[in-house]
Amino acid sequence: MTAVAVMGAGTWGTAFSLVLADAGNDVRMWGRRPELCDAINSTGENPEYLPGVALPRSIVAEHDPAKALQGAHVVVVAVPSQRLRENLMPWVPLIEPDAVLISLMKGVELGTTKRMSEVIAELTGAGPERIAALSGPNLAKEIAARQPAATVVACADHGVAVRLQQLCHTAMFRPYTNTDVVGCELAGATKNVIALAVGMASGLSFGDNAKASVITRGLAETGRLAAAAGADPMTVAGLAGLGDLVATCSSPLSRNRTFGEKLGQGQTVDEVLASSRQVAEGVGSCESIRQLSEHHGVEMPIVQAVSALVRGETTPAEMVRSLISRAARAERWS
Repeated sequence: MTAVAVMGAGTWGTAFSLVLADAGNDVRMWGRRPELCDAINSTGENPEYLPGVALPRSIVAEHDPAKALQGAHVVVVAVPSQRLRENLMPWVPLIEPDAVLISLMKGVELGTTKRMSEVIAELTGAGPERIAALSGPNLAKEIAARQPAATVVACADHGVAVRLQQLCHTAMFRPYTNTDVVGCELAGATKNVIALAVGMASGLSFGDNAKASVITRGLAETGRLAAAAGADPMTVAGLAGLGDLVATCSSPLSRNRTFGEKLGQGQTVDEVLASSRQVAEGVGSCESIRQLSEHHGVEMPIVQAVSALVRGETTPAEMVRSLISRAARAERWS
């Protein structure tokens, strides 16, 4: 039995803790609020994020990060991407020196345009053989209900990826390995922005043609950015790319699609943010992905349009009109 620390007791952190427990691991799940940790331990469920889902006894919630991290040779980080740096800094001295760190986060840091694995490497000093990313079509509530799902465990060291694959492989959760961390992370972060655009199209009562067009062109934008950053184009065509994009853009369980739908229905960004405690990562990452695309000289019109909307410079209807009225060109750009 492997001791695993899951740093984050939100919906995805809790659901992945359940997967790890089902795979036979001893899980200590850190939560920011002591009252939530107490509720998890006393009721055997996460009443705030996954009410009604029974958690195995091998999951223990800890408010003290030192207790959560003690003896854990695998550390799973599941905090909002834009808060990774502030959370991780005080944990660094507590992490075992040989621990492998797995990022569940899908975002690009504002200000630095760093991927989550790059922030982890900067703060911890861990080499690429100790940093992994898990990404795929993984809607947390479906996984918590033990519905079938697949994912990608990416690490530059294939042997470590295989080890982590075995750590979270269950009857209903099938992980595949990949060594392309860059591609998995960029695909996971960008699909959240595309899902915002798809949600807006839905909120504006546009049909499936429009939504399919946004999804497909969004995939093309993701592929261009990933290729410019040195990723394998096949990663974008796989579970961490196309798979995650389809799930996030089509499911009512998707936070980013739901957020975009509310925008399309006329709510402002601030109004939607105030109405939910759940984090839609695309809202925080759209500007940093736009900046990253400019750094690489990659044109990403959907990302640029969503970023402008989040900044309050346009409306959903104006955004769609601006995208449709762009100059016609060949489908494949050189």
